[in-house]
Amino acid sequence: MALIANRLGNIKPSPTLAVTAKAAELKAAGKDVIGLGAGEPDFDTPDFIKDAAKKAIDAGQTKYTAVDGTPELKKAICAKFERENKLTYKPSQITVGTGGKQVIYNALMATLDAGDEVITPAPYWVSYPDIVALAEGTPVFIECGAEQDFKLTPEALRASITRKTKWLILNSPSNPTGAAYTFEEMKALTAVLLDFPQVHILADDIYEHIVYDGFKFFTPAQVEPALFHRTLTVNGVSKAYAMTGWRIGYAGGAEELIKAISVLQSQSTSNPSSISQAATVAALNGPQDFLPKWVAAFKKRRDLVVKGLNAMPGIACNTPEGAFYVFPDARGIIGKTTKQGKPIRNDSDLAAYLLEEALCAVVQGSAFGLQGFFRISYATSEKNLHAAMERIGAALGKLQ
Repeated sequence: MALIANRLGNIKPSPTLAVTAKAAELKAAGKDVIGLGAGEPDFDTPDFIKDAAKKAIDAGQTKYTAVDGTPELKKAICAKFERENKLTYKPSQITVGTGGKQVIYNALMATLDAGDEVITPAPYWVSYPDIVALAEGTPVFIECGAEQDFKLTPEALRASITRKTKWLILNSPSNPTGAAYTFEEMKALTAVLLDFPQVHILADDIYEHIVYDGFKFFTPAQVEPALFHRTLTVNGVSKAYAMTGWRIGYAGGAEELIKAISVLQSQSTSNPSSISQAATVAALNGPQDFLPKWVAAFKKRRDLVVKGLNAMPGIACNTPEGAFYVFPDARGIIGKTTKQGKPIRNDSDLAAYLLEEALCAVVQGSAFGLQGFFRISYATSEKNLHAAMERIGAALGKLQ
């Protein structure tokens, strides 16, 4: 009898974490590797949030909490949704998990039966299809190419819905592309969903606050109130507050779903860290004046990288509306060969070549469901990004 369960064969380790690990390995070996793979702000968690965590420790807030979040944190989350998204939730409609990934995992595990379909626009965050598969659901991919700014169209959405469709996952701004939906674009998608009452929306809003050039963020339940009870609005503090290691994500949704998520979490991790929850109360209720400064820094980096990539022959890079990623089109490079005569057959070969030749760690587009592209995270210093653009440009220039 095999020890490892068959269901584990449905998933694979995170490619982004694999790239980060490989880069760390090379650095440990003395190589000057520039890591462009991790989706993690390089800013430190603001001091007022760290101070709240220290106070919580000193006050003895080191015990178990309610499985899906303290009353204080749920109250702060309700206030955030009301203040920033014009969404009114009760504490009983809020769940708190160990990161946004756990919240998404819980939601899909609690709702999917074998054969249920989940529409996933591609390119997508690497974990969506694996979580769906682990829950015995069926991911249904809709390719959204650079020509349509990596966004799902109403026509493609309508054509993909079947009687088995249970969820649509919408991530705006997007990982890996940074593409974000305007109010009008979101309204057009929600209008389609009004015709299909069996379809629920998982809105992954984790990059909500990282948007540029005056872009206005809207979440689906805000755009179409008639979909409020069919929408799970997921968010967290990892990206906007530079709290990736604190591991707090949260969501607002229908009470029935929130209760089911709580039952599942009670038999897996139980409550998230009590200290991290106290810090998150401070993050959501405290001053937000650091955010515009961080966003301005990210924008400067975005512009640097987009300009640098578009100056490279064979590369075309869209300008993203948000997040801290670019997703350049490298199809003009595929098919070339290295000086050693090794062919660049696909984007995986290209990512491997850039790591070896340029000592720059990027993630191949196929990991996100779109061949011929690669992802760069510009959540690193301008110095690193200038060096990375020079190295990548020089490496690509050597291809024949």
